[in-house]
Amino acid sequence: MFRNMRRKKQMLSIEECISVFESGTSGVLAVLGDENYPYAVPLSYAYVDSKIFFHCAKSGHKLDAITNSNKCSFCVIDKDEIIQHKYTTYYRSVIAFGKISIIQDVFKKKEALKEIAKRYSPRHEKGRLEEIDKLFEKVFVLELKIEHMTGKQAIELVNKNTLK
Repeated sequence: MFRNMRRKKQMLSIEECISVFESGTSGVLAVLGDENYPYAVPLSYAYVDSKIFFHCAKSGHKLDAITNSNKCSFCVIDKDEIIQHKYTTYYRSVIAFGKISIIQDVFKKKEALKEIAKRYSPRHEKGRLEEIDKLFEKVFVLELKIEHMTGKQAIELVNKNTLK
């Protein structure tokens, strides 16, 4: 169902892919938008146990697209260093593929919001919980259940890591 990577030597392990998701601060969600045009939107997120959580408004292009097709991908770029004199880029990124849905269960929604808030404001628990309570009814929480993920890095990074 999912394609195999051509340049297997540059492929990240599952553990490395998870590490990128855990350390990244934003990514780009891609869905099938209006008139079958791709729609890609940058989002904050939390990765937890092979799932990615997002919060969003209760209406808009993203939700319309998800209603029409729950298949999506989510990309996080971990490294993007331009090496001018070599005419190349040292990169590392991960893409997750899966199905996305709105969390309906109130308890699960609250727990997902706590994970997202903790990720971006780890030392402010009281403020996080107050913000969640204040906005709880105004937002949806989306859950991407990962079916496949793949990561890749520049060959120069592979070679650098093998020399260590």
